[in-house]
Amino acid sequence: MIEGRMHDEKVDLWSLGVLCYEFLVGKPPFETNTYQETYQRISRVEYTFPDFVTEGARDLISRLLLHNPSQRSTLREVLKHPWITANSSKPNCQKGKESTSKQS
Repeated sequence: MIEGRMHDEKVDLWSLGVLCYEFLVGKPPFETNTYQETYQRISRVEYTFPDFVTEGARDLISRLLLHNPSQRSTLREVLKHPWITANSSKPNCQKGKESTSKQS
């Protein structure tokens, strides 16, 4: 988006990668002291992981934060990613779905 190009749903997957990073680390992946440097890091996709971020989380985020949108994981692939499946519970997801439909 910062390059001024057209974008599609793949930009949402980039955003998901940024949010996953922020939730785990507590700050944005590209944050610096200046806007100019931050934009450069975004354009170059330059970020690092703290040691406490697991390999599974690193793998998922790295599959989402790719410069070329066509190379990013799809949402279906994200949902099937081992880090997601290992850290989620289908019964809870189904319960949430049921309670949402009951409220309607």
